[in-house]
Amino acid sequence: MTYRTRIKICGLTRLEDLEGAIAAGADAVGFVFYAKSPRYIDPEAAAKMIAQIPPFVTAVGLFVNASVEEVQEVVAQTSIAVLQFHGDETVAECVAIASAVNRPFIRAIRVKPDASPADLLKYESDYRAASRLFAGLLLDTYVDSYGGSGKVFDWSLIPENIAPLVVLSGGLSAQNATDAVTRVRPYAVDISSGVERDKGIKDIAKIRAFIAAVQLADFADTANANATQPH
Repeated sequence: MTYRTRIKICGLTRLEDLEGAIAAGADAVGFVFYAKSPRYIDPEAAAKMIAQIPPFVTAVGLFVNASVEEVQEVVAQTSIAVLQFHGDETVAECVAIASAVNRPFIRAIRVKPDASPADLLKYESDYRAASRLFAGLLLDTYVDSYGGSGKVFDWSLIPENIAPLVVLSGGLSAQNATDAVTRVRPYAVDISSGVERDKGIKDIAKIRAFIAAVQLADFADTANANATQPH
């Protein structure tokens, strides 16, 4: 058995950071279309960057309480491949927007300290049942604001049966990524502030270190799985 955790670098605002993330091995890159975010990028600038993305690297657009029309306009300008909802959107609103632009969507859930595994299971079940365009949950730490938190939540809250489907976010860094992937075994990890030298300005050395830390966990888990297989 071979493990490979997918990696998304979010909050990109500069072409050199995009190119550095892709060269380092990112599977997906994220663009924030929320004007109040310090990592906001306007659709015209994002479109120019996305035009430089090679095949098999996914461009993701992050939205917070955007209208159908706003998302339609961004998709028309940028050709982003996946939507990521980070606001107070209901299940029905996420489905309506995704359907209007025919794009798969990820739903970010800010995990509160009093959340339970059953809560996360219900989120997964509700969204999965609501639309074929639902691609998965992104689990982040709860803070009283929108977007990334930069803080870690209690990973033990994630039920084992949905862990392989989720995108793990919130307070990840090169220092804790190996432990996070080893403990949770998510489908993917998503990082923004943990690989920055300033808001919206990435540090390529930190991106490389983060990806290496994720790959280290994958390598160790693959080695352990292979060692336990009958020969």
